[in-house]
Amino acid sequence: MPASSAPPAYGPEGQASVTGRLPAALLMAGSCLPVLGAVLIAPVLPRMQDHFAGTAHSAALVPLVLAVPALSLALLAPFAGVLVDRLGRKRLLVAATALYALFGTAPLWLTTLHAIVISRVLVGVAEAAVMTCCTTLIGDYYTGRVRERLLALQTMCASASATLFLVLGGALGSAGWRAPFWLYAVGLLLAPAMARTLPVPRAVPREQAPDDPRPFPVRQLAGVCALTVFGAVVFYTVPVEMAYLLDDLDVTSTAAVGAVTALASAATVAGSVLFARLRPGPRRRLPATFVLCAAGFLLMASTDHVVLLAAGAVLNCVGTGILLPTLLTSALARLDFADRGRGTGLWTAAFFLGEFLCPLVLLAARNALGSMAAAVGLLGLLTALLAALLLPLTRRGTEPVGPGVPERT
Repeated sequence: MPASSAPPAYGPEGQASVTGRLPAALLMAGSCLPVLGAVLIAPVLPRMQDHFAGTAHSAALVPLVLAVPALSLALLAPFAGVLVDRLGRKRLLVAATALYALFGTAPLWLTTLHAIVISRVLVGVAEAAVMTCCTTLIGDYYTGRVRERLLALQTMCASASATLFLVLGGALGSAGWRAPFWLYAVGLLLAPAMARTLPVPRAVPREQAPDDPRPFPVRQLAGVCALTVFGAVVFYTVPVEMAYLLDDLDVTSTAAVGAVTALASAATVAGSVLFARLRPGPRRRLPATFVLCAAGFLLMASTDHVVLLAAGAVLNCVGTGILLPTLLTSALARLDFADRGRGTGLWTAAFFLGEFLCPLVLLAARNALGSMAAAVGLLGLLTALLAALLLPLTRRGTEPVGPGVPERT
């Protein structure tokens, strides 16, 4: 595997002192690959449904083509985290990125719907490794405010790329339902660039390691992961359910739905920019962020005006733009170099499990309460309740949450 042009320097925690913007850009690009898998082919699902109309159970299988990578990612990310720590971050990232391109482009020549679904499961396997490796390497290479800014940038790139990939998927779909799958070949460009550019992080030298290594922080990370599952449901509610909320207000224009969704996506980016400018301290930030998300939900649920619905969505998405990097920063702060892959894998699994559960939870709530607005209102109340439960944590004193690094409150 090609090495970087100069050996990296390592700090006391084993972080590589990377220079230049290219390593960070490659990690951001890799972090967008699961987003591509989640939204790219959404515009062509009706055409795919027509093509496989004669296949048994196609009505259920075609939506799985879009949804199953996220489920695979959620189930397999913890195992990817174990491999990250055992095989090495860079080696696994390069291999997984190349496999992502192979599995992602497979529907270009596969002829049966069942084979395409299997290829999408394998895409999710590759995505689990890519996402876990990218986030782990951000934790390895960077510390402090630089790390926080890059985690915020990761959220910004994911949000912006989701809109871009939807547009590209729709444009390419005009040439046929298979055409969008060509975009997965971008992995063939990223893999060699990663192999050549990214330095190989090393573990803490034995003489610098503590005499009594800290055990894997199961209890602390379990709390962050539980919050992340709920946070992912909050994060995906607006992009997943906005069309249904607008439909309840008799707004059926696809242009209007696209405009409101794009506005909400821009608000998520704005929230991530705001996160990068906030002072450190996720303990204080989390309750306030959940309050902001809850306020947006409650405004969306209580109005029958499109403008106020859009305003509530913007308010909520500013909150989710802060929420995601806050949760991820909190998780990384609890992890040593040796267990960062496993911890990041667990966090990634929690987030994508929440993404998978989001439409199911809201559908169940809508069926029970009678409308999607009522379901969103209930989620807003639960979000506000969680913020109230977290509020006492802001009054506690400083305690260490990472390897020798106290969390500033």
